[in-house]
Amino acid sequence: MAYLPAVVMVGRYFQKRRALAQGLSTTGTGFGTFLMTVLLKYLCAEYGWRNAMIIQGAVSLNLCVCGALMRPLSPGKDASGLGGKSVKSTGQLGGTEDKDGGPGNEDALCDLQAPEGQGQGRQGKNMCAFRMLKAVSQLTLRVRKGFGDWYSGYFGTASLFTNRMFVAFIFWALFAYCSFVIPFIHLPEIVNLYNLSEQNDVFPLTSIIAIVHIFGKVILGIVADLPCISVWNVFLLANFTFVLSIFILPLMHTYVGLAVICALLGFSSGFFSLMPVVTEDLVGIEHLANAYGIIICANGISALLGPPFAGWIYDITQKYDFSFYICGLLYMIGILFLLIQPCIRIIEQSRRKYMDSAHV
Repeated sequence: MAYLPAVVMVGRYFQKRRALAQGLSTTGTGFGTFLMTVLLKYLCAEYGWRNAMIIQGAVSLNLCVCGALMRPLSPGKDASGLGGKSVKSTGQLGGTEDKDGGPGNEDALCDLQAPEGQGQGRQGKNMCAFRMLKAVSQLTLRVRKGFGDWYSGYFGTASLFTNRMFVAFIFWALFAYCSFVIPFIHLPEIVNLYNLSEQNDVFPLTSIIAIVHIFGKVILGIVADLPCISVWNVFLLANFTFVLSIFILPLMHTYVGLAVICALLGFSSGFFSLMPVVTEDLVGIEHLANAYGIIICANGISALLGPPFAGWIYDITQKYDFSFYICGLLYMIGILFLLIQPCIRIIEQSRRKYMDSAHV
């Protein structure tokens, strides 16, 4: 729940070097994966898994402090579109709410009417009730307008789902993320299967993924921000590298080989920092929150279904290799969805060039 608004806020803060900003802001996931792997082992050994979960929850409460440090952007020039009215720190327009009456003005009116006679007292009470009803009606209109904007954004004519490329991106998220979680689930079993526990205890393979993942996010962000390189091409290349590593991993039977493939997995998975940038390019900054929320939801569904599916494949085949191969094929299907729209654009451009040459 804290990840989505943090990513969206970073997207609003930075318009230049967005990929690098997203990469730096999300490197904490790599540090967290590396540190929590060691910390949770120690806490479970010292205090038991129940107390370890309580300590981890207490550490997670620090997210409240991090969230409090994020401040909304000042309206700047946008405030001029409000009819020249000044915007107070409370968010109200100067000179408008005071005349219409707010909660504070209602109390003041009631206090002013108190010394009057009974007839004027009733009139004051009626005025207070009228102003209360007016405030409630204004609040109701604002809620209805907000709900209408939300509904039109998802299901109306301006729906995000009318964007074909964004729909393809959703299908990629549904097919892809199940493969991302498979190495974290099956690597401990593969280590035990090949008798690599001693080497893995010295430096866990999951820690290699986490450490290289940090550098992958930063380096891919720097490369994607270069003016001569498209963010979309970097995103696709990282995806191809990741799925290739998924296919090669079952073929490695030594610790060094597994460590190299895990390093490739960690580096190529840095494309996750490019997801907000790609989403913003597809739908625009005004729809980034809704669109990226849908992508994260698709990732969550995929992560929920991927591990049981991989376990079911192992129960049938009694081999971990087929889990990687089948999940890698699903990942390839997701990449094919990303390639549909660029292929359509290339075909349309070639048709236009052919028609132009034919007319000439």
